Amino acid sequence: MNTPQPVPGTPEEAHSDRYLAITHEVVNQPPALENYNLYEQDIALQSAVHREGAGKAESDLKAFGTLAGSAATIDLGFRANNNKPALNTHDRFGHRIDEVDFHPSYHQLMGIAFESGLHSSPWTNPGKGAHVTRAAKYYMHSQVEAAHCCPVTMTFAAIPSIRKQPELAELWESRILANSYDSRNLPDSHKNSVSIGMAMTEKQGGSDVRSNSTLAYPVGAKGPGQAYELVGHKWFVSAPMCDAFLVLAQAPGGLSCFLMPRWRPDGTKNPWQIQRLKNKMGNVANASSEVELRGALAWMIGEEGRGVPTIIEMVAMTRFDCMIGSSAGMRQAVAQATHHCRHRSAFGSRLNDQPLMQNVLADLALENEAALAYTMRVARALDNQDQEHERLFARLATPVGKYWICKRAPNHAYESMECIGGSGVMEDCIMPRLFRESPVNAIWEGSGNVQCLDTLRAIQKEPETLDAFFREAAEAKGADRRFDQFLAQLQNDFADISDFQYRARNLVDRMALVMQASLLLRNGDKTLADAFCASRLQSNGGMNYGNLPSGIDAAAIIKRATPVVG
Repeated sequence: MNTPQPVPGTPEEAHSDRYLAITHEVVNQPPALENYNLYEQDIALQSAVHREGAGKAESDLKAFGTLAGSAATIDLGFRANNNKPALNTHDRFGHRIDEVDFHPSYHQLMGIAFESGLHSSPWTNPGKGAHVTRAAKYYMHSQVEAAHCCPVTMTFAAIPSIRKQPELAELWESRILANSYDSRNLPDSHKNSVSIGMAMTEKQGGSDVRSNSTLAYPVGAKGPGQAYELVGHKWFVSAPMCDAFLVLAQAPGGLSCFLMPRWRPDGTKNPWQIQRLKNKMGNVANASSEVELRGALAWMIGEEGRGVPTIIEMVAMTRFDCMIGSSAGMRQAVAQATHHCRHRSAFGSRLNDQPLMQNVLADLALENEAALAYTMRVARALDNQDQEHERLFARLATPVGKYWICKRAPNHAYESMECIGGSGVMEDCIMPRLFRESPVNAIWEGSGNVQCLDTLRAIQKEPETLDAFFREAAEAKGADRRFDQFLAQLQNDFADISDFQYRARNLVDRMALVMQASLLLRNGDKTLADAFCASRLQSNGGMNYGNLPSGIDAAAIIKRATPVVG
């Protein structure tokens, strides 16, 4: 018996089962970029690790790459950013607690970082490749979620400064370097592992910390290692739930450095009070705060009046991590853009096969690999500070690299987002987060102008730093005519220092470019080196991405940078 069919246009037809089926098949969409190995799918990173002396860490880095690229770990990054930290100044009984409440995903990411030694490994296992290995892990982990890396960096960077006061180092160092994470809001005496922050910036000064007005009053005896009470304010304190902070304050003998715990030794709360959390456009998962110090107990580190030289080694390390973080943001942006264009078709062909898109993608990949090469070379220099050339090179290469790499990140993030199109603007894609995060490293730990001034300060204080920088760059002489001309002109321009500060950005721009070109020429892929010299040294490298000159093997550069997933 035949079943009667609905008559077209009738109510019966509108309710037919065939109209409840899926309206269309989803095609021409890329698979999610997840469950892939961030190390094994990154040829540039593998090459840099071996080149800079950390090849023995290969198996460890592969294991970490699997963890960082898993869907579960990637999901933690989204959850941490979708749930902002919240400040509770008082408990329900009216007691002052100054406690910041984070989503569990934030603590899970912190646990991964600390258990993997991202805050400790070069100090606990120094030697060849230690900083390079740690930089490679940080590079992968930061791609998952950058904001929580702030307290990881500060804990890592605090060790050189704290070691300047041996009796304080004896109390704190083993717990700082413990490869575990304890998020509990308890006195540090109850913990086997702790995290360290820093509090330098004040309302009236910003980067000009010598104008700080916070005062330090000696409790008894004065001087290094002695107890003081701090009274004043701090305009920007990131990660306020750290167990202790390095703080700059004015002692009777001048601006000095102090270690200030959140709790006093007797277990009572130290009187520093969080006024509010900063409402940031990026770096959302990490809490940043404004704080009042109302007689907070702290211990002097280093000589009285020598606060800046005492804390400067910590600042140098945090600036290095800014380089890693911005390079990592570029890598994740390139991975997303190339992955999308490998799977997406438009106008009859794959996006990554279309010449104009190839120009853009290859240019973005080139920028990332140059940034990574520079960063990992500095990591090797940090591993060899007992060698004078390496020490001098790191001193100058750090502010130059921090300035250039971090400043290149925002437009790189935007262009990568544009490669993905409308889907790249959606909040369920990582690109909006990468874009919002991209200006942070350029501004924090000393803005672009501060880095340029620090570059000039290093050259003026130790002219040998410039000699070391140019000696390093010159190792590529003879490899490319364009490079030789660029290097010669830059060296010539340093002969006249009459308006040094006015020209600082132009000089530092070119210092970064000449070093990146040198590294690619000496160590990188020949196709990459040729593209870099042609686009950055010969043509106008300041133009928008997608201006690689003709004759560049863009397809080869893209293939090298594309993760093979799906």
